[in-house]
Amino acid sequence: MPAISFFTESINYNLPQKLKVKKWIKAAIEKEGFKLQELNFIFCSDEYLLSINQQYLNHDTYTDIITFDNSDKEREIVSDVFISIERVKENAKTFNTNDFDEVCRIMIHGTLHLLGYKDKGKTAKTLMTQKEDEYLNYRSDVGLV
Repeated sequence: MPAISFFTESINYNLPQKLKVKKWIKAAIEKEGFKLQELNFIFCSDEYLLSINQQYLNHDTYTDIITFDNSDKEREIVSDVFISIERVKENAKTFNTNDFDEVCRIMIHGTLHLLGYKDKGKTAKTLMTQKEDEYLNYRSDVGLV
């Protein structure tokens, strides 16, 4: 059974409107022609995500998200997505938005990576941002905003 789950590591965080968020993410995946098997969002601290970044990617920098694609089949989603809530809150201040909208942006960003979108280079980054905006606007279709 396809599942989207939410977990926390090293922080207390409760994502609002979990059922609607699941419906929104699942709809985005299906709209892109992919099949959802398992998608885990793990909300964590800066330090927790930094340790993952160092251990698995050999990067010694803070980041807001790390996405691990664990699928064995093409166009099938099996993944763990780690999100630093501290970075999300900092991003929300920087971009003058609220924490929930920013966590949604980061969640769809990670999902879009799983759907094949990249963000390295100007053209790819522009397309990624367009897709993020498209799916953020799509939230109203599932009653999320």
